[in-house]
Amino acid sequence: MIRPLLLASCMTFAGATLAQTPAAAPSTPASPPVATAPAPLTGSAERGKELTYTCQGCHGITGYKNAYPNYHVPRIGGQSPQYLVNALTEYKEGKRKHPTMQAQAQTFSAQDIADIATFISGLK
Repeated sequence: MIRPLLLASCMTFAGATLAQTPAAAPSTPASPPVATAPAPLTGSAERGKELTYTCQGCHGITGYKNAYPNYHVPRIGGQSPQYLVNALTEYKEGKRKHPTMQAQAQTFSAQDIADIATFISGLK
């Protein structure tokens, strides 16, 4: 039988106990993936033109007012692309309230919105 004192002295190696001396390097846990924001979408004015054929019905008429609710429909040609992206996204998410615009925006993907914004922002 090995005496506890002798066992303790055998386990000491260069000032460190065997329990402190790694037998094998532990595997390093994988780093969690770094969350990165998706790259901004690049819009296609050509495709945006195709998608906006119904927009002209309200937004392309000077002085046009909506029937209900009755208010002036803004002209959006030449507006900044980021403003247009924000507005359409907010209509899509229900943060902006207008039944017609919400219905239109619900059908658009993020790429569609980028394309529309690129086309409309280039109009004067």
